[in-house]
Amino acid sequence: MEIFFGAFTSEWEQRRAALLHEMASGGRGAVAEEEMRKRLNQMALLGAGGGGGSGGAGGAGSRIRSAPRSQAMPAAASRPMEARLAGIAKGSQPAVVKMASYGGGARVGAMLNYVSRSGELKVEDENGRVLEGREELARVRGDWDYLFQNRTESRDIASFSVEIAVSGLTSGDALHEQVRSTLSSGFGDRRYAYAIAKIADRSISVTGLVVLRSGQGERLTGDVKAAGIIQSRYDASAAASEAGATFTFHGYGNGVEFGASRLRDLVEQHQDVRDDRGRPVSDEKAAGDLVQKEWRGELHSRKSRDVMHVIMSARAGTDVAAFERAARDFLAHQFAGHRYIFAMHDPASDPKEAGEGGKRPHVHAHAIVAMRSDAGDRIETTPAVFREWRSVMAEKAREHGIAMEMTDRREFASPPAFTRTQVRPVSHNGRTEHVGTSEPAQARYDAKRSGRRTIAKSDRSRQYIILAQESWQKVAVASGDRQTVAYATQQREYLDTGFLASTMPESARVIPVDFGSNFRANLVTFQEMVLEGQELRETTRVEFEAYEKRVETALFKLERTVAPDDRADFDEVAGLARDFVNQKRELVELYEQRKETLAEQVSEEGRDPVNEEWDAAVAKHGEAVVEVGNEALIDIDHYRQGLDRIEAGEFSTDGKEAMQAGLDQAIQRAAQMAIEGNSYLRDVAEQDPDLQRSIDQAEINADRPSEVKDKAETSTAEIVDERQRDLRVEVPDPTPVDNDALEALELASTVDATNRLQDRLNKDRETAQPTGETTRSDPAQQHIPRLEELEQEQIEQKERDRDDRDR
Repeated sequence: MEIFFGAFTSEWEQRRAALLHEMASGGRGAVAEEEMRKRLNQMALLGAGGGGGSGGAGGAGSRIRSAPRSQAMPAAASRPMEARLAGIAKGSQPAVVKMASYGGGARVGAMLNYVSRSGELKVEDENGRVLEGREELARVRGDWDYLFQNRTESRDIASFSVEIAVSGLTSGDALHEQVRSTLSSGFGDRRYAYAIAKIADRSISVTGLVVLRSGQGERLTGDVKAAGIIQSRYDASAAASEAGATFTFHGYGNGVEFGASRLRDLVEQHQDVRDDRGRPVSDEKAAGDLVQKEWRGELHSRKSRDVMHVIMSARAGTDVAAFERAARDFLAHQFAGHRYIFAMHDPASDPKEAGEGGKRPHVHAHAIVAMRSDAGDRIETTPAVFREWRSVMAEKAREHGIAMEMTDRREFASPPAFTRTQVRPVSHNGRTEHVGTSEPAQARYDAKRSGRRTIAKSDRSRQYIILAQESWQKVAVASGDRQTVAYATQQREYLDTGFLASTMPESARVIPVDFGSNFRANLVTFQEMVLEGQELRETTRVEFEAYEKRVETALFKLERTVAPDDRADFDEVAGLARDFVNQKRELVELYEQRKETLAEQVSEEGRDPVNEEWDAAVAKHGEAVVEVGNEALIDIDHYRQGLDRIEAGEFSTDGKEAMQAGLDQAIQRAAQMAIEGNSYLRDVAEQDPDLQRSIDQAEINADRPSEVKDKAETSTAEIVDERQRDLRVEVPDPTPVDNDALEALELASTVDATNRLQDRLNKDRETAQPTGETTRSDPAQQHIPRLEELEQEQIEQKERDRDDRDR
């Protein structure tokens, strides 16, 4: 049968047809001959055009290499920046292709197991063959073995234990000093961390981790042989004469990740972990910092790179079948001649649960690719190659009907990505959450996740950004769609702001997130709607439902102005807002339950403790005395609550001075009432230091009448001036007020205010008696919302001013 390869539109289909034809026509021999012929022709061409050597393929001194990947297969045609940015502005998703990790030949089985979900998912190889089951996947390791270097990983960090026999045991820092002396005598200048596991009679058990490479470059193997070397060195040291020690190794590992993980385990198991310099390693963060910042440079770690793990992903909601075809074509184009397998991870069919890292909301594909091809070429992994991967992936996706474009972070003022060595996962539920392995790494992670805008600083990047600015401007001018114009204008503003920020100091070169005027306005409105819920104390069901409706309306308006790239962040914010509203709903329900319970208690008992305290005070001091004193205490409590809420940040600090002045005046009035004979306030002052100090001061002033009189005259003059200013509009020609008239006015005001207070208290008591509720003068019933308090004060002040003018 003759095969016409031009009938197939995809490269992988052509290659699969060639494989099937080869298998049907007698094996791989013909293909091997053809491949050898191509290689010889290629070598001849290189030899003829090389300009040196002995010419021909068989020159004695020539080193002939195969053509690079870029020469063997040209890259996809570069798509103009303006076309790419226009596609993104119209809603295309960015192409995401990530090189997740490298691995040696020994790790291929584990990587295949992860990609296939332990053989539960369908896996496809470079020839289009479907591999199912763990048995077929196990054969892949043997088929690829000839492509691996199988280079042994370096042994960087080992676990050890030491038994130290001493004649006299000490404690505290002296004990740790003796342990470090023993360890340093055996390990030399190697870095280590340790914990004292057990202290027995005349012996100490120590466990820890040690860097196997010394400062002179000697690397231990972390096994029995290495333990013998360390033991002989310690026995020959001076420390051996003071205390006998037995060294043992319990395993070793490669790289920073291994060391940080083992040191965190040591910190978790022991309360007191210290390093070779005696510094405590108190928590997991300190353990990670020690390995990342101080031990990393001394490891000189090396690891075989036989395979790499590549991830291709798309937004949630993307056609899974179309994306699978696009990923298949991308791998066939980009890694032609290499062995690879890939599998789709669709949230609908992923057998792994979300809490374990599965069922991610976005569709993605995992590929394991052999770094060396059958022809001996190795894959290059540079920023330019990664850019090419994204470009090819976007092209293949568009061919299958998926709107996708290659993007560059410099076109959007996006922060640089964090690497897998800079963070470690702490939660796999939904979107994986990480923590930084160091403070700079944490800052980089926070910047990426928060979407902060940053500008690249190199001259080459700045020239690229200028081109991006011009392209965004062209997109905004050429497009007739209002949303596209707004998006392009917004991105240009990010870059413009970045150039302005680049002239600022180094610490200020971060551009805050800016979502445009409409988005900002809606965001402010939404924030006010949600924060309004923080002021909810005790509200009715109707008021809460109105508040909930306002929050949902603000969310709806905010959602309409969210950019496509910020959709995930909006969903997170909306979820938090709705959780906040739900908590307030539960609070309203608890208030309703409390009211019902109190009503039942009042109906059953008829009285409550507050009323009993009130009756006791009335019986002791008299009803009129208690009512007048309680009114003064309410005034004091009002100003104190205002100051507390200002300190808590609930109100602006602009009114703090006025609130403090009001509190001082209220305390002084209460103190004067106590001196004049209010025994109830005298009793309360024993529990209120501020009121007691004011009473003491007032009694001292009473012993010096001349000084008090001078101050009183000064205060009276100030009062007169203030009231004259208030009445200036209504009384064009005010007359002076002498001291006798002023005293009469003050006395009349006091009597009138006392009468009004007595009438209001009587009215409140008559209203509360039929229902069994607490009287209005009850302090527990005086906590009204802040706005109502201010409004009531203004009304009372106006009434006093009007009464004064009438008199």
